Amino acid sequence: MMKIAIDAMGGDFAPKAIVEGALLASKELPTSIELVLVGKEDIIQTILNAHGTPPENLSIVHADEVIEMGEHPTKALAQKSKSSISIGFKLLQEKKVDAFCSAGNTGAMLVAAIFSVRVIEGILRPSIISHVPKEDGSYGIILDVGANTDVKPEVLAQFGILGSVYCQYVFDINQPKVALLNVGEEEKKGNLAAQAAYQLMKDYPNIHFVGNIEGRDLFKKTSDVIVCDGFVGNIVIKMAESYYEILKRKHFTDPFFDNFNYELIGGGPVLGIDGNVVIAHGVSNDKTIKNAIMLTKKITEANLAEKIKESLKASMQKNS
Repeated sequence: MMKIAIDAMGGDFAPKAIVEGALLASKELPTSIELVLVGKEDIIQTILNAHGTPPENLSIVHADEVIEMGEHPTKALAQKSKSSISIGFKLLQEKKVDAFCSAGNTGAMLVAAIFSVRVIEGILRPSIISHVPKEDGSYGIILDVGANTDVKPEVLAQFGILGSVYCQYVFDINQPKVALLNVGEEEKKGNLAAQAAYQLMKDYPNIHFVGNIEGRDLFKKTSDVIVCDGFVGNIVIKMAESYYEILKRKHFTDPFFDNFNYELIGGGPVLGIDGNVVIAHGVSNDKTIKNAIMLTKKITEANLAEKIKESLKASMQKNS
């Protein structure tokens, strides 16, 4: 049986949107998958009761405290050991659940992931990814989108491995095309970090590196994995989300631009840690949470941590 823990208290519209999202997901999931809502039991139970008899594949683990969205991540985790985020990660660390999903404080989620389930040995920096719609209706990914705003070339190059593993085992792409986001396509373009990362990536034996791409190529099938630092990636993905919001306000509908709706994906996994963690958007509604849970199920089934370990080992052996 798979168990997915969900932070019922995390997000701008928690706990109502979170609990209702879990209820939506429970209807689509087999009974062999249990959803564990972590948070204030009385409040969660009241919401569940308002929707009739709770499904059998949904349970509650009580958490007294809540880490608010604006709190300092490290201080909040240290001071609130009984928070829904802290208890969710404790369940994951003790292997009482197989995955943890939250729309709560992103910084606290990252810090807790690094110091509880730990970073995979050999990984320099874990990364948050985001899905990128392509013109043909498919998706690629971009990483990092906020976890690492300043990175060394070695970290950028390693993002290529993380992203390639994700696309291979979640999107079922046999040989994902990995590209470096840059200000030009030529090998010597970009800042020093990008130029050095290019040289490292072109020599990586277990990724299909296709070189630099420019911003205008983001949504083409030129690449499946787009590598950049978290500063650039965060700006790119939020600008892309704004396209959808602007077009929606103008009552314009198009299948390609509709895929920019963050509700469809639900969240982004943290890659490079020894566990399954998905961070959902802070403004998630019930549909977003449902989709975040479905994504969490998919990455758990893909066993990404083990696949990343295998890819790193293969890379080190070929480079030795």
